[in-house]
Amino acid sequence: MKELLFILWGAILSVAAYSQTTSRLALRKLNMAEYAISQLYVDTVDENSLVESAITKMLSQLDPHSTYSNPEEVKDMNEPLQGNFDGIGVQFQMMEDTLLVIQPVSGGPSEKVGILAGDRIIAVNDSAIAGVKLSAEDIMKRLRGPKGTLVDLTVLRRDVKDLLRFTVKRDKIPLYSLDAAYMIEPGIGYIRVSRFALTTGNEFLEALRKLQAKGMVDLILDLQGNGGGYLNAAIDLANEFLGQRELIVYTEGRSERRNNFFAKGNGHFQQGRLVLLVDEYSASASEIVAGAMQDWDRAVLVGRRSFGKGLVQRPIDLPDGSMIRLTVARYYTPSGRSIQKPYTKSAKDGGKAVEVDFEQYRSDLIVRYNNGELMHADSIHFPDSLKYTTQRLKRTVYGGGGIMPDYFVPIDTTSYTKLHRNLVAKGVVNKTEALFIDSHRKDLQRRYKDFDAFNTSYQVGKDVLDVLEREAKKVKIELKDDEYQQSLPLIRTQLKALMARDLWDISEYYQVINTTNESVMQALRILNDDYQRYLSIAE
Repeated sequence: MKELLFILWGAILSVAAYSQTTSRLALRKLNMAEYAISQLYVDTVDENSLVESAITKMLSQLDPHSTYSNPEEVKDMNEPLQGNFDGIGVQFQMMEDTLLVIQPVSGGPSEKVGILAGDRIIAVNDSAIAGVKLSAEDIMKRLRGPKGTLVDLTVLRRDVKDLLRFTVKRDKIPLYSLDAAYMIEPGIGYIRVSRFALTTGNEFLEALRKLQAKGMVDLILDLQGNGGGYLNAAIDLANEFLGQRELIVYTEGRSERRNNFFAKGNGHFQQGRLVLLVDEYSASASEIVAGAMQDWDRAVLVGRRSFGKGLVQRPIDLPDGSMIRLTVARYYTPSGRSIQKPYTKSAKDGGKAVEVDFEQYRSDLIVRYNNGELMHADSIHFPDSLKYTTQRLKRTVYGGGGIMPDYFVPIDTTSYTKLHRNLVAKGVVNKTEALFIDSHRKDLQRRYKDFDAFNTSYQVGKDVLDVLEREAKKVKIELKDDEYQQSLPLIRTQLKALMARDLWDISEYYQVINTTNESVMQALRILNDDYQRYLSIAE
């Protein structure tokens, strides 16, 4: 035993001797500690787990956005940004422990073999998925797989006595980053971008050209709730609105020299009037676009102060497929402002050390709400030291905490009652719509040949609300009359929007739901008034 200890200690000393050749004492310490633990600790240890814990702990001392992801997390994280995944191509919803097909993806593998909206998939490769309380994530793992592989599905279809069986060949399924693009009024287009992915630039340009062909002169660009994505996708989008050599954004860090990103001058919407919508969930790449439009006085920004994420992460691939996303720079808007909100506690030891305050950073939106910022613009305060001026009109803008819109729209606190929150949180609204559409789909499709007819004529009636009441009782929610009547207009609109999505697509959903979005309504008022006056006086 002593001989073994001498051998091990000799090995450790050899590592130490080898480490003397490097000037980094910290790295030598880390190497020696890991080696000693793996070789000398009393019990067997999982070295991979130890290393992952060490990496995670190191990154947690830096900032909230430097992170470690294991191989599975890397795959899940990249899928939405790459613009596609391999699967069977259905939109689905879990209802009563059963997978209900909302819509097969147009032209996708499931549609090709005859799977229809309203079908219930009850088994995958002869393994039951209905009534076994699988999570949506577990079911997706069974349905997804490499392109070209086969999967057998057992389907229950309304009004068909026997079970149906389909063999589907998996294929690339597109993931779109544009949720909606339509003419909201004559001459005014609306485009909603949900994320910044590899395909965003091409998707936007295609939608823009279609709307211009329909007579679009002015545009409402909706980035509400857009949490960001690829920097290059944000640059591509901003390029559509700016002139040649106009700065979009620049990045700079301790080891990263300043890198400027300019518009090429070949954008397809350089002249039309633009209103851009942001809210407290608009972050990162969304803020790059919003900051560039505001700094060049190119758009009127409407909504609420954005999230405040202005750090640039570089992905560093590790040998086992895992990844470190390390913050290497900050990005700055054309006027020179960093919009990153604070994330450190007070400096310690005379300012020599700082500590990331994760609790404060994660609860920032709650603090904003409690301070009244989401309801009142005068609750928002920026220090004069972070004051900047826009490029053309020399308006005052601020850095250091997100993008403050030119026109503030408070969050709606009238329709969103406690009752409504409970109905949404417990899935009652979505389940009500799914149950109703499942039994009335054919009738609705017969009565309304297209979305315009549905949108103009259909109203959510007592037949739907009876289902809502029944489902609310199942989860012990009492429909108190005062709160119910207060939230009823919003509930009706949400149910109608969900029906439009299931009968047509997500763009039709937004055409309905946007009638309750005050930021969208404010954008229309600005474009129907004296836009230039609004832009000039915005502060």
